[in-house]
Amino acid sequence: MISLKLTRLIEQHSSELTDELVKKLHSSPRTRGLQLVDAPELRNRIQEMLSELHVWLLTKGDLNVQEHHRRLGRQHASQHVSLPDLCWAVVVVKEHLWDFVGQHAFHSAPMDLQAELELTRFVNVFFDGMICYFTEGYEQFRSEMVEPQRHAG
Repeated sequence: MISLKLTRLIEQHSSELTDELVKKLHSSPRTRGLQLVDAPELRNRIQEMLSELHVWLLTKGDLNVQEHHRRLGRQHASQHVSLPDLCWAVVVVKEHLWDFVGQHAFHSAPMDLQAELELTRFVNVFFDGMICYFTEGYEQFRSEMVEPQRHAG
């Protein structure tokens, strides 16, 4: 029930959330590398991520996003976005999402505490996994770039 409320809230405000996140990620000192990514491209990635989170919550984590996030990690590496900037971007998005939920009076009855804890766990697993898969893809790109240099030298 709470997951459904959250997904509806995100869906109803996805454009607003996306615009706020693009501004935040392009201006945060912790995500300076994302300034190298055009605003429309960053906007598309944020919308994809919110859509993935939406499906992830509705399916209780059955959505397989690992390879997609690895590919995005490789893509960010190819755009010279630093790995710390990428990781901080995920943290900024997660914090912004929780702030947004709090501002929109996403409160429930005390008997829903277990459901809220489960929701928090699912959201954290989603974003923590995103950081790990981004990192795997990022490192894969870097190792692929180093390997040809070893053979050339």
